[in-house]
Amino acid sequence: MAGLRIGQGVLRRKPIEQMEEGAPSEQLTRTLGLAQLTAIGVGGIIGAGIFALAGAVANGTAGPAVLVSFLIAGVASAAAAFSYAEFAGMIPKAGSAYTYGYAVLGELAGWFIGWDLLLEYTAIVAVVAIGISGYFGFLLGAMGIDLPAWMLGAPGTGEGREVDLFAMILCLFTAYLLTLGIKNAARFETVVVVLKVLVVLLVIVIGFFHIDTSNYDPFFPYGVGGAFTGAATVFFAVFGYDAMSTAAEESKDAQRHMPKAIIYSLAISMVLYVLACLVLTGMQNYTEIDPESGFSTAFESVGLGGLANLIAVGAIIGILTVMFTFMLGVTRVWFSMSRDGLLPHWFAKTHPTRHVPVRVTWIVGVASALLAGFLPIGEAAELTNIGILLAFVVVCIAVIVLRYRQPDLPRSFRCPGVPFVPAIGVVFSLWLITFLAWQTWLRFLVWLLIGLVIYFGYSYRKSNLAKEESGAAPKQP
Repeated sequence: MAGLRIGQGVLRRKPIEQMEEGAPSEQLTRTLGLAQLTAIGVGGIIGAGIFALAGAVANGTAGPAVLVSFLIAGVASAAAAFSYAEFAGMIPKAGSAYTYGYAVLGELAGWFIGWDLLLEYTAIVAVVAIGISGYFGFLLGAMGIDLPAWMLGAPGTGEGREVDLFAMILCLFTAYLLTLGIKNAARFETVVVVLKVLVVLLVIVIGFFHIDTSNYDPFFPYGVGGAFTGAATVFFAVFGYDAMSTAAEESKDAQRHMPKAIIYSLAISMVLYVLACLVLTGMQNYTEIDPESGFSTAFESVGLGGLANLIAVGAIIGILTVMFTFMLGVTRVWFSMSRDGLLPHWFAKTHPTRHVPVRVTWIVGVASALLAGFLPIGEAAELTNIGILLAFVVVCIAVIVLRYRQPDLPRSFRCPGVPFVPAIGVVFSLWLITFLAWQTWLRFLVWLLIGLVIYFGYSYRKSNLAKEESGAAPKQP
């Protein structure tokens, strides 16, 4: 009987029709419009892929076929984006995939994906910070400024390096920015996203006139398999919209604006990614592309050193928006899990006037800073992929399940081609997972086991739904 009760408990669902925003001390403020939401989405998608990973994947994994890598990742991402858009319009609450999984597939599924995203999003913030740091080093070198080697990178990334100090500072700065309140933070994000898109357009337009088509031959130097391996690596660069969807509870009209913002941000970003990859691999042979500051070194190789410095500045400013989006995402997932009682309610308390979860924001800021300071970019990036792919699987399956379970539930946006389009998202995501290294699986399984211990040791008994079943009132922070 105990086993039966536990089985029923882990499947209890958070009713969609009864979702509330919690006590006043646990509420966020609805201030974001469509333009700001789209900017946050574009800010999360464009940046890491172009400025930090495109060069690395082209150099050592896919060659000129890095373009194909982005297209493969984009197809899988688009299928999932339609599923996210349906949920975002139907459940305009903080938490994104965690909240959707909790409402449709049950508490354990919700916990699984929420716990997973805490690690994945935090690691993405760290990866992007390391990527910015690489451009910062390039820019300082071009200016003739030599900083001590110990502060220029994590151990093992170069002689004398002990910590990536600049990456750590960026993580802490992003956390500070988010504690100022979502309205002020989103304003800053929008301005920087516009600057970033202008830099990318500048790269594409000027770089187009310096393309040498012989650099595209061979197009698949590592075989077709290299392109698919590259797709698994760059995948996290084409899904910033899922982190943006965690801000649904801070949108003025989430049911109408969130689905549009998701689709708009992915469409804009994919066009820019494809054009940028064509320029990068056309300007410089893939074997000569710098894995850390690809575009800056590519422009320098064709005698445009001054523009290379401008690109480095644009990369530093622009990639900051990716950090903003994903740190926003992880703090809202953590906030939502805590408000639901799966983690201590203490974490769900918001600032009395700014109405943002300051406590979890600073915790995430410090955690991402430590990862960025002491892990090489490759090891940090491996922490980001598998969990996001599994989150996509959960959301796509949940859309199909809910369509059959509650077909008449009001939906401001309907994913087209159900169940086929969500199924494409599931298949592509699972397929890309198979290309990840066994070390990635090991880290993920360790994190999952830790999460299961916490769930059955704490969350299973302390969640709001568990307390409702027992007749106890949920504790407030």
